[in-house]
This record gives sequence, structure tokens and C-alpha cells, in this order.
Amino acid sequence: MDIKTNRAIGVFDSGIGGLTVVRALMERLPFENIIYFGDTARVPYGVKSVDTINRYAAQITEFLIKKDVKMLIVACNTMAAVAHQTIVDLANVPVAAVAYQKIVEEVPVLEVIEASARMAIQHSKTKSIGVIGTPATINSNAYARAIHLLDKEAKVFSQACPLFVPLVEEGWFDHPATRLIAQEYLKQVIAEQVDTLVLGCTHYPLLKPLLQDIMGKSVQLIDSAEAMADIAADLIDQQNIGNKNSTPPAYTFYVSDVPYRFQTIGERFLGRTLGRVELISL
Repeated sequence: MDIKTNRAIGVFDSGIGGLTVVRALMERLPFENIIYFGDTARVPYGVKSVDTINRYAAQITEFLIKKDVKMLIVACNTMAAVAHQTIVDLANVPVAAVAYQKIVEEVPVLEVIEASARMAIQHSKTKSIGVIGTPATINSNAYARAIHLLDKEAKVFSQACPLFVPLVEEGWFDHPATRLIAQEYLKQVIAEQVDTLVLGCTHYPLLKPLLQDIMGKSVQLIDSAEAMADIAADLIDQQNIGNKNSTPPAYTFYVSDVPYRFQTIGERFLGRTLGRVELISL
């Protein structure tokens, strides 16, 4: 048995939102070991400079590579938009040197933006796609670029929804205030008659029923967490690196700070008990 198959999938995020990706992975790949890192001490990343985000991303990547993960999943939209190349470069791990040649193991790096863009292109019949996200993600234009790389004819309409993250963390998934705010944010997107809407933030899947209700049943919602799990499952299948053990998988959670109400919010995102959370400093 190839020992690589038993190694964990590494998932990281600027905070707690990436737990929706972990949840989707647990459901889609129930035998895979998972290591999660949430940079809860330094969240939010959206207001940080490009250099700072790259530095943080490098530190987290090095931490997870040392944990011998077989795949890296960048669950943070801001890191995916800004620091993707830094992460990929660090994921090429020298494993040996033979006759002056470096043997490098390339740890695959998957990120939410490309995953969601692919799913959006697959599902859209009219090529009219809406994207909602945090201001930092929308301003980066990363989703529009990723979608246009896959299909030049696609029309992308982006909308920042800055209040969604605090509302989700408050647990107000179907609160009248959330509904009013969502209707206001989505007005313009609905006016553009999109047939597909990308939920471009890992917090947003928790608002899915509400958003679907506002957009209408004819609009396909692209859940970034589910898109990520599907693409991870396809890659594991292609490379034949699925965990062959029949023992229950190990789930390990690392954070850089344990903020107030972390356990409550974390379990809401994960849809199950969080288990042991280990505090580390990078």
C-alpha cells in the first residue's frame, strides 16, 4: 500500500469559514484524514496588504507541509486571490537529492476560486453568472478572471456583501434582518437575470436556503465548499491516493487563537462536534 494514501488532506483558511469546506469534504470523502488550520488570531485578511497576506500564507503552507499532507486546499478566497503562486511554490517539496538532482514531490494545491469558476461554467446555460463575496474578494476581480479564462463569452456580475459574514457568525441564517439585507444586495444581480450565482465566501453556504429563496428556483447556486469537495474527490480518484484504511478518519483542528464563542460558531459551520482544537503560534 502506498503510504501517501493514508496522509491527511490539509485545509486552511484565514479564520473559521473554511470549516464549511471541511464539512463538505467529510460528506464527500468520509474516509479521508483532514488537518485544518484557521488563522483566527490574524483574521480578517481582506484588509491586509498583498505582502502581508503572502507572508501569512507562506507560514501556514510550511506548517501543513511539515504535517506531511498529501493535498493542500486553500479555503480562504482572499488567499486564493492574492497568494496562490506563493502557496504552489512552497508545496513543491524536495524529498531527496540523487546525483545532484533534486527529487521534488509536488503536493497538489486546490483553491476555492478556480473550483467555483469551473462549476459555474458547467452549470450556466445562458453564460450569465453572478458572484457574491466579501469586498476584498470582489475588488480582486479573481472570480471574473477565473471564469473568463474558462469561457471568454461568459458575462460576470459581481456584488460585495460585507454584512453577510457577521450575520452568519451571529447565527442569523433566516433572520428578517438578514433577508432584508440579502434582498438589497441581490437586487442588481437579479436585475441582470443571471442563471447561476457563485457563493464566493466560505461563510455563505450557511445562507444557501435564504439566498435560493430570494434568487428563485431557476437560479443555480454554486456552493464554494461543495465545488471544492467535488474537485478534491476527482483529483484523489485520478491520482489514486484515496485512503484505503477502513478505520475511522482522524480530524485535527489547529488555530492561532481561540476567540470568544469559537466552539459554538465552529460547530455551527461544521454541523457536528468540533472535537479537540489545538492552539499553535506560527
